[in-house]
Amino acid sequence: MPHVERSVEPSAARVRPRRRVLLIALAVVVLVAGLVAADGVRRYIVGEEELALDPPFYSLPTPSPTGEPGSVVRSEPIESAPAGSRAWRIMYLSEDLAGDSIPVSAVLIVPDEPVPAGGRTIVSWAHPTTGTAARCAPSLGVDPFEYIAGLHELLLAGYAIVATDYPGLGVPGASSYLLGVPESNAVLDAVRAAQAIEGADVGSRVLLWGHSQGGQAALFAAERASTYASELQVIGVAVAAPAADLPALMTDDIVDVSGVTIASFAIPAYEAAYADRYPDGSIAGILTPAGAAATAQMNEFCLLTETDRIHEIAGPLVGGYVRSNPATTEPWQTLLRENSAGAAPITVPVFVAQGEADELVVPSVTEQYVKRLCADGTDVVFHRMPGVDHGLAGYAALPEMLPWLGEVQAGRGPLGNCG
Repeated sequence: MPHVERSVEPSAARVRPRRRVLLIALAVVVLVAGLVAADGVRRYIVGEEELALDPPFYSLPTPSPTGEPGSVVRSEPIESAPAGSRAWRIMYLSEDLAGDSIPVSAVLIVPDEPVPAGGRTIVSWAHPTTGTAARCAPSLGVDPFEYIAGLHELLLAGYAIVATDYPGLGVPGASSYLLGVPESNAVLDAVRAAQAIEGADVGSRVLLWGHSQGGQAALFAAERASTYASELQVIGVAVAAPAADLPALMTDDIVDVSGVTIASFAIPAYEAAYADRYPDGSIAGILTPAGAAATAQMNEFCLLTETDRIHEIAGPLVGGYVRSNPATTEPWQTLLRENSAGAAPITVPVFVAQGEADELVVPSVTEQYVKRLCADGTDVVFHRMPGVDHGLAGYAALPEMLPWLGEVQAGRGPLGNCG
């Protein structure tokens, strides 16, 4: 008689263990979600108390502080640190485009776990655009850690995290918006400052991580680290939807409300930074009369929290904000090229993530930048994310970026997919 396979219903005794596993897994998910939610509520409540009771941490000291880049001016613990971690608010010294000393603010977070030999590897996070007014600093939020992409995952992996506000945010001063040198100085000097905080136990190994504007800052930091901060051991740089090619960014975006917003933030920053080089008013001269009248007002508001108010002003100016495309008009053409990534080689592994639904940093522009890295022989991983827009790029990149960080820290490689 031929052998016949029979379909047999699993017995109740076999079902129950599987069901118990599923129920336990569900309970764990609910518990973790509850802990994360409770941690967020705790941080919000304590954060509100800190905002109400803390002294004016960000006020400029008198006389102006002096010291080497990365010197700590002042620091204070943050009581609303994420569960299982400690955190500090830091004011430290960095350098502007002219090389003059300036104070910058940041937050530092470290996990509550044993310190590895040589100290904790630190991730220097460079945030996306939040605005140019001092009050738009991420560290000034009720939850000063809210916009650090991958915060909890990085802490669980044992990394320390330092997040600069950039010059001009938090501590009052000239804006550094889309200015590669002062932004990257702040990213690197934040690490130096973190190393000086007692109890943080930060080592010399550094990973750079940035999104959008922060992608530009992180790439510049990777290019300049060997000359600006040679004592730091930068071992890798990860970026999501980076503002790597500013002429392309301006050309693609100036025709819509996002482009007007970007230009309104960049024009005053560039005018102040390059005043000695272009004292003739030619930088702001690209504005139409209506654009010139609206720019100061747009710079009073913070992106993310007051986007609607910015767009109310920017919307009617689409097509009439600038006299011509900055990417093809001097001195903007030169300045945008100078502040684009790629002027110097990157000698450490690079991870680039790009959402394919991104309408701000156009995917083809990022692809061209990656091709340049590959042509230079850089060890680069390029991760395309179907359906992901600009705002979600930093978070959507995490499932691929976090394992890549682990591989870089372990010294494995090459990791790239240029072939």
